[in-house]
Amino acid sequence: MTMYKIKPWEELTIQDDYMFKLVMRRERICKKVLEKILKIKIRAIKYLENEKTIEASYESKGVRLDVYVADDKGTVFNVEMQVRKYDGEWLYRRTRYYQSLIDTDLLASGMEYDELTDTYIIFICPFELPMLGGGRHIYTFRNRCDEDNSIVMPDGATKVFLSTKGTIDDVEPDVKAFLDYVDGIISNDEFVREIDREIKEVKTLEKERRLYMTFAMKIQEERKEERKAMLNDIVISMLNRHKSPDFIADALDISLDKVKSIAEANGIALQP
Repeated sequence: MTMYKIKPWEELTIQDDYMFKLVMRRERICKKVLEKILKIKIRAIKYLENEKTIEASYESKGVRLDVYVADDKGTVFNVEMQVRKYDGEWLYRRTRYYQSLIDTDLLASGMEYDELTDTYIIFICPFELPMLGGGRHIYTFRNRCDEDNSIVMPDGATKVFLSTKGTIDDVEPDVKAFLDYVDGIISNDEFVREIDREIKEVKTLEKERRLYMTFAMKIQEERKEERKAMLNDIVISMLNRHKSPDFIADALDISLDKVKSIAEANGIALQP
């Protein structure tokens, strides 16, 4: 089980979740990102909640949204920097979960079903998207009729996937420059320069650096506790399958005393 390593504040880029959220808290930047990606004009945006966590139920695990904003027309936008690459359909099916939780959140605010506003879920991915065919920089999905693809279901839900690894000339130059910037390539594009200046300025703020270190250390502690709980579960499972303490210690590369301690704490009699 690998140790969570805190990335130095000075090395953070827009691809890092923490810095992405921080920069997108600048209204002018967030607004421009949405306008350029979606080719729309937005008069103003409001942040529905800073780093909002939506819970589907008391028992469920909430989804922490990177960027959760609404424009002056009430349209809701959720933008995620999706750095981790998953196998199979996980990434695409995850949008269904996001959609259901956002809709539940809107209904909880007092909306009726016929009042649900339009929503956009946008995933920015610094990797290829072969399950979508590959090659494109942008993939936009709406629910369409199988019998007649010209008919779009008016449910107001749109999902957008952006790939920095696209090869087709399918986006405007400023969007391509933005995606290149996510990949670490700085061009002379005016908007890219604006974002880069903002990140450099943020890094000079001691308050922001301290907040990041506090956040990172909290995450590190949470990961440590998760590893501890996982190790306990594995040891207990192996003990219940009558594996010897020596075998468990050797297999998991932990001390024999650690195995005995976990067994004792859980009332498990050790096998000779």
